[in-house]
Amino acid sequence: MMRAPTAALLLACLLAPHAAPAQAFSPAPALAQASGQFTPAQREEIVAIVRAALRSDPSILRDAVIALQADEGVRQDAAMRAAIAASREGLTRDGGDPVAGNPGGDVTIVEFFDIRCPYCRRLVPVLDDLLSRDRGVRLVLKDLPILGPPSVLGAKALLAAQRQGGYVKLQEALMRDSAPLTEEALRRQAAAIGLDWDRLQRDMADPAIQRHLDADLALAHGLNIQGTPALIIGDKLIPGAVELAELEQAVAAARGH
Repeated sequence: MMRAPTAALLLACLLAPHAAPAQAFSPAPALAQASGQFTPAQREEIVAIVRAALRSDPSILRDAVIALQADEGVRQDAAMRAAIAASREGLTRDGGDPVAGNPGGDVTIVEFFDIRCPYCRRLVPVLDDLLSRDRGVRLVLKDLPILGPPSVLGAKALLAAQRQGGYVKLQEALMRDSAPLTEEALRRQAAAIGLDWDRLQRDMADPAIQRHLDADLALAHGLNIQGTPALIIGDKLIPGAVELAELEQAVAAARGH
């Protein structure tokens, strides 16, 4: 009868023939013969040992799952950091992007948002608080109109308003407005903050506005952003509306790199 190594090691050996080549398991010296060459009797004995071990100590399987999940998390984090690094130019250095906070700040936050997203609206006062507390933060705003035609209408209006120096003012007005986002609502808000409505309409129809939106959508797709808001701080993606403390920690970490 063969000596009984740990159940986890035996389980890995059993699975190894089915793993992808890049992830194949290398058996320990005690199991030097290739795992794919076990005889039927040996495999049956190994399975019996593993089953007995799992019955006596179910934590073996739990620990294995936790280890696999941790390893997958590490791989995903590394892939995200690489994707952010590859997209850095488009994320932080696009001269056409609206910017809030300190344009010369030492830390840049990139926010992907939808003007109609309730979670984006919830994040507005948190970001405002951060910018007032930390004068070294530069906020780059990326329109990601994923909630239907009214969101596209609003995004085009914001980018058109930027040509009149009114992006942030219109964004603030629309974020506060609980009425449906329609052309009439845009006209009303534009007039309230002193924008030229006729010019705004012409600029909204400019193909360059659509190209800008397409570029932001492509960036979000490349980073596998699934919803709004989504923040890029340093080499980290933070999804969803978060609290001030988490933002401050992420900014501090970005400064430390």
